[in-house]
Amino acid sequence: MRAFFSDEQMLHHPQQLAQAGEGSEGQALPARALALRQALSERGILPVAPPEYGVAPLRAVHSAAYLAFLESAFERWAAQAGAGSGRRDVVLPSLSPYYASQCGGADRGECPSDAIVAQAGYYLGDQSSPIGAHSWQAILRSAHCAVAAAEYVCAQEARNDVAYALSRPAGHHAHSDRASGACYVNNAAVAAEVLLRSFDKVAVLDVGAHHGDGTQQIFYERADVMTISLHADPATNFPFYAGYAKERGYGAGYGYNLNYPLRHPTDDAGYLAVLDTALDALRDYRPGALVLALGFDACGKAPSGALHLGPDAFRGIGERINALGVPTVVVQEGDDEIEGAADAIDAFFTGFAPVAAQAVL
Repeated sequence: MRAFFSDEQMLHHPQQLAQAGEGSEGQALPARALALRQALSERGILPVAPPEYGVAPLRAVHSAAYLAFLESAFERWAAQAGAGSGRRDVVLPSLSPYYASQCGGADRGECPSDAIVAQAGYYLGDQSSPIGAHSWQAILRSAHCAVAAAEYVCAQEARNDVAYALSRPAGHHAHSDRASGACYVNNAAVAAEVLLRSFDKVAVLDVGAHHGDGTQQIFYERADVMTISLHADPATNFPFYAGYAKERGYGAGYGYNLNYPLRHPTDDAGYLAVLDTALDALRDYRPGALVLALGFDACGKAPSGALHLGPDAFRGIGERINALGVPTVVVQEGDDEIEGAADAIDAFFTGFAPVAAQAVL
């Protein structure tokens, strides 16, 4: 197995986020990535820094105008007096335009205003997605980890290996042209597009606590990428407006988007039973490669509290993914868990042991 991580990903740490209407430091903290890296090290897996790819791979899933905003937002915000909340150390939206769809549909196009305040509201979907002085560098390198992992899987002659992208910031809430839920670039979607260079069909399986609404939106009208998400019921959990079972895709993509919302409480056995159903659908699709969007915010110690899974669930996920025998890119999601992250990733790779034993250090 090959793992990818860059120290530059630690540079993203803006201090102001809104949680249920209150300001807070937030939960997407650098310490979580350090805990995961340490857990990998204890298993003899040493992440390497990905190559520099620039923005080209990101353009496959995100609009050019949106990426340009992410790159320039902080500098423009800090330079303009009176922008947004008045703070100069973080970009936050103070308004929000109407969105026609949370699932898919036509591109909204560029923001009609050049004002940074207007663009912050247009491209940042909520106040849990702030941009700090060094956020863009971290966002870019997080996506590069996903690109490198996908390229590694594509390059394997037997294509039976696994690659792990320790991506931070996370990405599955990022839509094609807006940030959301502490996600800016959709790393799993970027990895899927790279895999499509070598495989005719790719599946993205999201097993975090929250629905991968951004991934769903990006591929909602396509048949070459099946998106499957197991998550806490969005009726009472973020992202609220997407993630329901009735969302099946549109046009050519109809039937290739599957959601499995889980009500409370769902124990390990119940979760794995639903996962088995989802994997039956994935096998019927017969993808050439898989992207596993792996979130540990579903574990029992996660501050989000959306699901309360234990080590058995994550071990079971690893066993089941390994048993698929499909070339796999694991992309880290769930950027809000620290205490239980090490135990969860250890359980996952224990389940994935037959593949992990082939580790390339």
